[in-house]
Amino acid sequence: MASILTRSAIVAPKNFNRWLIPPAALAIHLCIGQVYAFSVFKIPFMTHFDTGEVSIGWIFSIAILMLGISSAVFGPWVEKNGPRASMVAAGTCWVVGFFIASLGIVAGQLWLVYLGYGVIGGIGLGIGYISPVSTLMKWFPDRPGLATGLAIMGFGGGALIASPMSNQLMALYGGGAEPEHLVAGLTPTFVTLGIVYAVVIAAGAFVIRVPHPEWTPKGFDPSKVEAKPMQTKGNVSVRNAIRTPQFWLLWGVLFLNVTAGIGILENAAPMIQSYFGITAAAAAGFVGLLSIGNMGGRFIWSTTSDYLGRKNNYMMYLGVGAILYLVVALFGGGSIFLFVLATLIIISFYGGGFATIPAYLKDLFGVYQVGAIHGALLTAWTAAGVAGPLIVNSVVEAGEAAGKEGPELYTPGMFIMVGALVIGFIANVLVRPVSEKYFEREEDVAAKQAAALEEN
Repeated sequence: MASILTRSAIVAPKNFNRWLIPPAALAIHLCIGQVYAFSVFKIPFMTHFDTGEVSIGWIFSIAILMLGISSAVFGPWVEKNGPRASMVAAGTCWVVGFFIASLGIVAGQLWLVYLGYGVIGGIGLGIGYISPVSTLMKWFPDRPGLATGLAIMGFGGGALIASPMSNQLMALYGGGAEPEHLVAGLTPTFVTLGIVYAVVIAAGAFVIRVPHPEWTPKGFDPSKVEAKPMQTKGNVSVRNAIRTPQFWLLWGVLFLNVTAGIGILENAAPMIQSYFGITAAAAAGFVGLLSIGNMGGRFIWSTTSDYLGRKNNYMMYLGVGAILYLVVALFGGGSIFLFVLATLIIISFYGGGFATIPAYLKDLFGVYQVGAIHGALLTAWTAAGVAGPLIVNSVVEAGEAAGKEGPELYTPGMFIMVGALVIGFIANVLVRPVSEKYFEREEDVAAKQAAALEEN
């Protein structure tokens, strides 16, 4: 069994169709993207465990925290052992997390849900998120933005599948759509999801391959590719990458872009209701629209970065994003069309930032250990996942205490996000090509890659 998981076992023949790889990568991202649909379980969990929003919210928070930690810790392991082994490891953690959470539901022990879905499932999230990234960029050296966008789009879109599916399963197993029926359907729903995700991830892991050392895309000659200002032809190890100013500038850029996006995502429904007094059902439709924007942005903007350049794309995410936040803060309350359009574009930039960052890292640090470098950078996501909601929720609570209502509750938070994006814009401007002193010697890179294949 071990032999079929090793990197050497999944080297593709020279005539392998590379377009089979994005669906394999998409398989795991569609599964682990379910974490964005966790809110559908919030009320049934609160009812079942007889506890409040904060206690249940910690399940999601722990999962995202572990995503950032595990992607950083296991990044080098993922690079060494290859995408199949890492996808199997990620899938195992993710599925086992669902089963342990199911035990917690049956036993009435919330700590088991924290352990299962939060800790163990969160480890699967981190490994699964980064596992196909460097592989895709090796298969698409001519279009790395397109490649990563195809896979990471799945993480944003996973909730579009998981949310209605989870609701329908709870209603089916519980015998109805009433809250008490949904609670009754929790356990079999978690078990069913675990089984479905096990099958889909296993299928993706079976298909995944790494390119043959002598393979190149048809008509693509690396030696004839025109060098671009922000693209290096060298390779930097993860050990050296985290010592460069470029890494920490990009850490700040990702942190600030994600903080601004989460500021809207986490409060989308109550925000639009406060602005325009619409129904809960209409607010839910707005949340669904934002999910589509998040998913579409991951593919569209990352693909355009192949032509515009990663740095230029981030100029747009941060610069135009700041302007749109300012528009919402000053004029959004007067027009629901303007509000929806502006927030939809902001969220598309949020998704685009996630999908573009792996290719940006590849441009700066080379493809050698880009998966591990990406994993280390994702700690910015973990930090933003705490900072974004904390900023907006604190502003709203302070506004409520002061007797404010409607748009006034959110306007100060909007101005804070404008400032955050402006700082991110400046950080992105400061990014320069990595100094050659951080490069690995090419013969050392080749020797380490050959040794890894022999070891496996």
